[in-house]
Amino acid sequence: MRLSAIALALCALTLACSPAQDKGDTAPAPTQSTGAGQHLDKVPVLIHHQDGRAPTRLAIELALSAEQQERGLMHRTDLAPGDGMLFPMLPARMPAFWMKDTPTSLDLIFITMNGGIARIIANARPYDRTPLFAEEPVAGVLELRGGDAARLGIREGDRISWGPCTDRPAVKQATVDQASFCPAAD
Repeated sequence: MRLSAIALALCALTLACSPAQDKGDTAPAPTQSTGAGQHLDKVPVLIHHQDGRAPTRLAIELALSAEQQERGLMHRTDLAPGDGMLFPMLPARMPAFWMKDTPTSLDLIFITMNGGIARIIANARPYDRTPLFAEEPVAGVLELRGGDAARLGIREGDRISWGPCTDRPAVKQATVDQASFCPAAD
């Protein structure tokens, strides 16, 4: 009896280690991202265009911790159109960004405490160590794949909100925390 249990276990192990046969009509197994670097949870981001066009909605990775913000999009090779990362900076400060260890060109969008876009640095050069900054305190920085700001029609003066604020009408008093940013209506 013990010998047949061992034989059965060996048979099961052999089948488990055998390559699967192609059945033709089954969906392929999901694959993980091939891009190196960190991949974070996404939040909705809403960009209100000052020229009256319909707002642009994106789902952007949110870098909350100091470690996540320090790594940012370094080593990422898998950014698709509309992909990016948001760096909330509350309280507002004057951060400097660089492209060290970043193989993909990025657009950096600096967001003021009233939600306005203060500055856009388009197509920052990969691997460049030159500091990039807004020259004024900002509440956040949105990094998009290089060229996306122009492709999406994002301009200085447009306004940005993120998190649950993207589904609310304009608010009378700003709601500001790391995961949710609702600038007050003018």
